Amino acid sequence: MSELDQPDAGQTGGPRREVVRGDQRYLLLGTAHVSRASADEVRAEIESGAYDSVAIELCDARHAALTRAGELEQMDLFQVLRQGKAGMVAANLALGAYQQRLADQFGIEPGAEMRAAITATEAADLPLTLIDRNIGITLKRVYRRIPWWQRVSTMGALFASLLSSNKIEEEDIEKLKQGDMLEATFNEFAAESAAMHEALIDERDRYMAAQLLMQPVRLNTLVVVGAGHLKGLESYLGQGMDDPRAVADALDDVPPGARWIKWLPWVIVALVFAGFALGFSRSTGLGQQMVIEWVVINGALSALGAAIALAHPLTIVTAFIAAPITSLNPTIGAGMVTAAAELWLRKPRVGDFSTLKSDVTKVSGWWKNRVSRTLLVFVLSTIGSAAGTYIAGFRIFGQLVGG
Repeated sequence: MSELDQPDAGQTGGPRREVVRGDQRYLLLGTAHVSRASADEVRAEIESGAYDSVAIELCDARHAALTRAGELEQMDLFQVLRQGKAGMVAANLALGAYQQRLADQFGIEPGAEMRAAITATEAADLPLTLIDRNIGITLKRVYRRIPWWQRVSTMGALFASLLSSNKIEEEDIEKLKQGDMLEATFNEFAAESAAMHEALIDERDRYMAAQLLMQPVRLNTLVVVGAGHLKGLESYLGQGMDDPRAVADALDDVPPGARWIKWLPWVIVALVFAGFALGFSRSTGLGQQMVIEWVVINGALSALGAAIALAHPLTIVTAFIAAPITSLNPTIGAGMVTAAAELWLRKPRVGDFSTLKSDVTKVSGWWKNRVSRTLLVFVLSTIGSAAGTYIAGFRIFGQLVGG
């Protein structure tokens, strides 16, 4: 194993490592995801004819985003809602908005070096391997491994920063030049959370090493990864793995959520019904007051969320009616009902899908575009209904205790 680091990636090329295992030689090329020079270097390496195969730090989802620009236009928004993926789609759009803002502000194309690797590999007729873990699994593992209070603060701050209209600072660009878009995006939070850093970086280093070790021997393989992954990937490749398939499968597994979180909605529903029963047993007036407060608080807050999303007036009314009912049935969320209503009342146009990526780079664009606005209706009415459930629940409890 030998180290071929360049002291300054901006002078003579990106940092690189060489790992040799038997007949297999890996050249790990560290890139900056916002560097034109990195794209040129990747292209030159592949065109040199020195490699039998190429591996890149992409998963299927991100590869599709780079190579199939029209995929968003084919998205079935109703299916997204039915499958419970609205929140994940909104998160991915927010991450994409951050990258697009980089492109607009600095004239830089994030991911250009990966696109260069794809096109150059196709031109050279070489095997291409996508070695990174699916971005959805990575985000889910991050979410599951950090405590609930950190989930709330992290996601809230993340969306606030991604939706911000403030300019991206030069120091943020420098972080991205270290080579990992996900780490840079979550940098402020990852620095304070070992669990988050492990899921974002170390686990992916191991995963990519496992993917490489599972591939057939091809003598010389160029591995294009963000510079931030070089050290870890070199270490795991050098150590080797007894069963790389088992390692990859384990890292693809999403840890189950805490059991109490799964049962909490049902416990709350049981307590609410018990509160209603106890209230009516004391007096019909008390029971009726509890039911009215449950409907008004839950419905009003969900409707408020829909209104903040600038939903159609009938969608807002739907939120008020649906939230008190869906809150008593954890299998159906208020957000799904309100988003479906918004989708029916204001069906997205072809233009909404085609301009979606650019629209969400601006705060106003999230409300202007019918696709992103439907996602906002889902998220904000769901948050309103959840808040209403807890507030109304505590009101019921307080009246019973006080009575």
